[in-house]
Amino acid sequence: MSAAQELAKYTPGSPTLLTLGVFDGVHRGHISLIETLSRSAHARGLLPGIVTFAPHPVEVIRPGTHLPLLTSLEERLELLSTSGIPLIVPLTFTRDLSRYAPAEFIQLLIEHLRMSGMVLGPDFTMGKDRAGTVRTIEELGPQLGFSVEAVPPYVIDGQVVSSTAIRDALALGDVERAARMLGRRFSISGTVGSANHRGASLGFPTANLIVCPKRALPRDGVYATIAHILNRQFGSVTNIGYRPTFGRTVRLVETHILDFDERIYGAPLKVEFVARLRDEIRFNSPEMLVEQIHRDVKATRHILGANECITREG
Repeated sequence: MSAAQELAKYTPGSPTLLTLGVFDGVHRGHISLIETLSRSAHARGLLPGIVTFAPHPVEVIRPGTHLPLLTSLEERLELLSTSGIPLIVPLTFTRDLSRYAPAEFIQLLIEHLRMSGMVLGPDFTMGKDRAGTVRTIEELGPQLGFSVEAVPPYVIDGQVVSSTAIRDALALGDVERAARMLGRRFSISGTVGSANHRGASLGFPTANLIVCPKRALPRDGVYATIAHILNRQFGSVTNIGYRPTFGRTVRLVETHILDFDERIYGAPLKVEFVARLRDEIRFNSPEMLVEQIHRDVKATRHILGANECITREG
């Protein structure tokens, strides 16, 4: 299906004010942009809309590139839907679309989405060879009859908030910094896969979380987390890594759910990262590992208690 055909499925009943981008993570910078879009659209009597691209353009333009994503498309659309923007258009990014000149793509937006204006972030680019910068789009506005509003960067602790900055924080294991930029705790979702019961034999059964290989993960280590399972949430300790004590060679995400003893194989599980506890360590014996897990559990209960992360329905 061509871009024109996809866009035609969403043709609105009134003129629109649009913002465009991948919006991976739907972080605080994105939310600030969307709030500006909403205010400007209301002031001008226009319908606010978001066009989001999937897959990520980098994966199409540079085949073989592995870009760890903060959110799946489904998660992204769910987060965007909570913004209150009535028009959200997921558009498939293809090699053909990457070859469009900025003016050509903008003509599609005018024709099919009735675009009267654009609200853009500071690092926005579009079109062949990324030629459609904010400046070039501002120059096209008078020619094609649409307005352009550029939104300044959103800064926290002296750093511009971006999806890349959040990925960098996760790569360092700094899940608290990632949470400040996201405006919520970083989380990953998947299904509970089969396990080898090693954790259960030690007295700490774990849920092996099967995660999409394209998802960004925090740096290997042990984290205080919150597990969302069976419409409830529990404190949990999550290990990301290779379980070096037992010579594993496959990277795993394993969660020990506190005060929980139910069969959940195949169930959906979401894990929120609250704080990093320690690096993954190779212990000389299973007994030494058990002693450390007891300390991890105690630390997690303290951290979650201090953050008022209590077990509850929801």
